Amino acid sequence: MAEFQIIDNFLSKLEHSIISETLQSSNFPWFYHPFVAINNDLDRGDFYFEHTFYKDYQPNSNFFPMLEPIIKKIDVKAMIMCKANLYTNIGTLLKNGLHTDQKYPHRGAIYYVNTNNGYTGFEDGSKVESVANRLMLFDSHTPHHSTHCTDQKVRLNINFNFF
Repeated sequence: MAEFQIIDNFLSKLEHSIISETLQSSNFPWFYHPFVAINNDLDRGDFYFEHTFYKDYQPNSNFFPMLEPIIKKIDVKAMIMCKANLYTNIGTLLKNGLHTDQKYPHRGAIYYVNTNNGYTGFEDGSKVESVANRLMLFDSHTPHHSTHCTDQKVRLNINFNFF
């Protein structure tokens, strides 16, 4: 069974509200990606939107400071990457391809911004449901996959890779 830790009500209501409202604002920049995990997702017409907060060993977004409450609580020693994911409701609970976030062992966290019927799944069939203000800690080198949702307009989460 996949090993992960789930922490519900991870942030204060105010901290969560700031993140949630910012990511759902019409002023927040999202960037289109034509596939989710692997290039053959293109064959299924799969896509998602991403906002990269941190990459190449430095902040990549003016919105990065908003994530400080999460970063402090998960005890990041060195950040590898941090990005927000927006999966649209495509009318089916599409399971995206299994992947690992990096090619080497590292820690990972997924912060779930909104509640919906999408989930994070693992190779062994384990699932972590998308519940607003939930954080999952896990080894991001473990094969996992995302899904879309069918009961909300979008599924929003923030992915952290770190040491």
